[in-house]
Amino acid sequence: MKAAQLYGLWAVRFDNPPTGLPDRATMLLERHAEFAESLAGIVSRDLGAAAGTKAIAGHAAKAALAGDLEGGMLLLDESSDNISITGTWNGEMVEGSCGKAFKGSWKDTSSSAPDNAPEVPFTLTRLP
Repeated sequence: MKAAQLYGLWAVRFDNPPTGLPDRATMLLERHAEFAESLAGIVSRDLGAAAGTKAIAGHAAKAALAGDLEGGMLLLDESSDNISITGTWNGEMVEGSCGKAFKGSWKDTSSSAPDNAPEVPFTLTRLP
C-alpha cells in the first residue's frame, strides 16, 4: 500500500478522549508538499464550549498533520501551532479493510498534557 491510496477524507472516532476533546473528528490526508511518499493534512475537531479552556490549551480546532505510511502502519505527527508536536497518531490497517480503516492510539503531547498522558484508542474510517 502507498501513501497516495490514503488521500481523502476520514472519520475519526476516539474511545474515552481527554476532557475537553470530542470523541469524533474529521481528517483530511493529502500528498506532502516536500516529500512525495509522505502524507500531510489536517485534523478538525469541534471544541465547542471547551475551546480556550486549560484542559485543551495546547490544541486547536484545526491541527496540521504530517507523517508516513510504513507497511500497514500509519504514523502521523499533529501540530496545533505549526511549530511543536501536540499529538501523535500510530495506527495499523484493519485486516480485510483494503486500507479503508485503521485502528491505533493517539497521544496528547501538547503543553497542556499531563505528565503521563494516556494513549487514546482511535478508529479511522474512510469517508465516501
